[in-house]
Amino acid sequence: MPLVQISMMPGRTSEQKKGLIREVTDAVVKNCGVKADAVRVLIQEIAPEHWAVGGTTMAERAATASEASARR
Repeated sequence: MPLVQISMMPGRTSEQKKGLIREVTDAVVKNCGVKADAVRVLIQEIAPEHWAVGGTTMAERAATASEASARR
């Protein structure tokens, strides 16, 4: 039973997530030779203040980008 875990920040619609789940499931079925009923897909949404790149949270990066955009 393949389990695919996807971590991403919030902001996608339910329809976008359904499409992602459908297409990931299809890819696992095609490439792993299993039935769709055996595939598990887990989407975990992580708050921007809990996701960091290079020691800076995504919330901080968004605030910095917003400030820079406002100065233009």
